[in-house]
Amino acid sequence: MNFLEKKIVEQGVVEEGNVLKVDRFLNHQMDIKLFNEMGKEFKKRFKDVEINKIITIEASGIGIACVVAQHFDVPVVFAKKSKSINIEGEMYIAEVESFTHKCKNQVIVSKKLISPDDKVLIIDDFLANGCALQGLISIVNDAGAQVAGIGIAIEKGFQNGGKIIRNLGYRLESLAIVESMDAGTGEIVFA
Repeated sequence: MNFLEKKIVEQGVVEEGNVLKVDRFLNHQMDIKLFNEMGKEFKKRFKDVEINKIITIEASGIGIACVVAQHFDVPVVFAKKSKSINIEGEMYIAEVESFTHKCKNQVIVSKKLISPDDKVLIIDDFLANGCALQGLISIVNDAGAQVAGIGIAIEKGFQNGGKIIRNLGYRLESLAIVESMDAGTGEIVFA
């Protein structure tokens, strides 16, 4: 069992509807020491890849992406879920559906923040059905940039997202892959 799987077993909560709550350490309260270990692990897994930018999606991926970016010494861009007055000029836009929030959002990245020269590592907290990742991949591709890799904290291996992304030919590294979980017993099985 790796460091993230151990943390999930100790503090994660399985709820009905295939929901894994990790809000005590990952996506509400953030365990920065854990994020640092994740950053080290992603750096190790992608050491053979040139990366000059990290992209994530608002909001839960931002904290992880920032700590990971320290290990790569690159900037982080996050796709916003709504246009605000501080985004000006042309934008890349993709529609994504959230498994957790059960809604569709348009995510936006300013065109001035990503270019064809960029070799991008996409970072996110969860991978369920792959819609958020497909939206980020679409933005990177629209910019003419290269998806150098994808790093996920927790992948729900029993859902199709990981299979879809891998079948598209992308290098996907997940730190913990949940094979199954049971809300009744709280049991979590990892791949």
